[in-house]
Amino acid sequence: MNREKKVPQAKARTVPSVLGWRFAFVLLSLAGVFTALVVRAAWLQVVEPDMLVSQGDMRSLRVEADTVMRGMITDRNGEELAISIPVEAIWADPKVVIERHASTDERRWYALADILQMTPAQLLDKIGDNPQRRFVYLQRQVNPAVVEYVKKLKVPGIYFRQESRRYYPAGEVTAQLIGFTNVDDVGVEGIEKRYDELLTGTAGRKVFRKDAKGREIEVLERAQAREPGNLQLSIDQRIQTVTYRELKKAVLSYGATSGSAVVVDVQTGEVLAMVNSPSFNPNNRGNTPTYLFRNRAITDTFEPGSTMKPLAVLSTLEFGATSLDAHVDTNPGYIRVGGSWVRDGVNNKVLDLTGIIQRSSNVGVSKLMLSMPVEHVLSLYANMGLGVDTGLGLNGESSGMLSHRNRWSDHERATLSFGYGLSVTAAQLARVYATMANGGKSMPLTILKNNESFPAEQVLDAKYAAAMLEMMEANILPGGTATKGQVKGFRVGGKTGTARKAIAGGYGEDYVASFAGVGPISNPKIACVVVINEPAGDFYHGGEIAAPVFANIMGATLQLLNLTPDAASQPRVSALAGDRHAG
Repeated sequence: MNREKKVPQAKARTVPSVLGWRFAFVLLSLAGVFTALVVRAAWLQVVEPDMLVSQGDMRSLRVEADTVMRGMITDRNGEELAISIPVEAIWADPKVVIERHASTDERRWYALADILQMTPAQLLDKIGDNPQRRFVYLQRQVNPAVVEYVKKLKVPGIYFRQESRRYYPAGEVTAQLIGFTNVDDVGVEGIEKRYDELLTGTAGRKVFRKDAKGREIEVLERAQAREPGNLQLSIDQRIQTVTYRELKKAVLSYGATSGSAVVVDVQTGEVLAMVNSPSFNPNNRGNTPTYLFRNRAITDTFEPGSTMKPLAVLSTLEFGATSLDAHVDTNPGYIRVGGSWVRDGVNNKVLDLTGIIQRSSNVGVSKLMLSMPVEHVLSLYANMGLGVDTGLGLNGESSGMLSHRNRWSDHERATLSFGYGLSVTAAQLARVYATMANGGKSMPLTILKNNESFPAEQVLDAKYAAAMLEMMEANILPGGTATKGQVKGFRVGGKTGTARKAIAGGYGEDYVASFAGVGPISNPKIACVVVINEPAGDFYHGGEIAAPVFANIMGATLQLLNLTPDAASQPRVSALAGDRHAG
């Protein structure tokens, strides 16, 4: 019997392997993933957490801000000169416009472009093709009717934003003085610029976090609003309007290049009116030449001419070089000073001080000036407010020119007495005459009502100041150079000025006509200066074209202030009117 031959078989492994390669791969993969997650988490939370924070804030953080309008500017009686009115701006979100293909809806897109005064292509260019941009203004400070029309179009990506617009009720009457703001409500000219910080408030702000349902869950930051300040000016809008009307009429009538006028309360230094012509409409400044924005009453200087003669006479009185009852021989009507001639229009023969002012004698005032040191004259001029700013503190104010050099020729000293060789602004000249009217007490001018100004400084002997007022009144009476400056019912006084304008190498054929005066003489309250620059035609003297403007302004001002007429009282100077050629 054959036994089957046993085939040897492999012995089975009974002990399992400790680490198979598949298992090792899985472990390494899990470890790698875990390590990557840990590193990424560490990177995001420790090294660069800002991105996640910003993403979270975009979903949950919100900011609310209050709308604060610019402060109001009023005149001394509370009349509004500058106010802010709520308007809206139209803006676009380029991403929404692009994603929703707003420009393909031609009917709405063309209507939107038309109301915004653009072509459809221009509107598309303005918005652009960059979806990363999320904000672009289409039009600022839009008319409410336009806003309503655009809202009805319902163009995707077009939105509205609340803002404010400045409005000036008085228009061109106060344009250069008040100035204006830009589209961002920042003052760029005049009072608006000077007091921009006061007039600008700060909007309140709250930063808070909300949940998915839009509920406020945490307030992170809160800032209280700072209300803007209101500004009350010393300007009387009634007087401002009258002054502007009379000045504008004169500038147009005489074909002048420009004109300025200033009205001042002599006892407080408050400016009641400050106007310029030509002016502009601050509510619609499109295509307005920038030179019209200038407040000429404080920026433009001119040689004051004969309006300086009262100061020259006062200088000799203060120094003691002459007396109130002195007489000056002006024969034969001209004198030679330092190789040049000083002339009067006629031979006034012998004049007293009142006659020198009334006849506006260059010879008489030159002789007085040459009798005293020029240093004393310059000192008095400076004390009266020449060569320095007026105290208004307005942007662009000029201090004029008053030279304090050591060497002066006799001819320069003579011409200084009748207003050449120095320059002033209309505001400076108003301050000078206000000082004379205020009993010789000088005060800085102010454009603010109830402003705490410096105390008055006595720069003239009150006796001489009072005497000069009566001398200037004689200039208004028959025989003077400014009979057109008379005011019905009131005693007023003043001095004319007619000066050639300087050009390269000498003087040209253009003139500056001016008049500076005060009233009422019995109890001075008001000083007024009128300057008319480069009048055309045959009329260019201050007594012909500036004095009537002064008379109209002064008469209206005294009536508006309800002052009692004083013309019934007999002026002392009238008794001297027939004795101008005595001696």
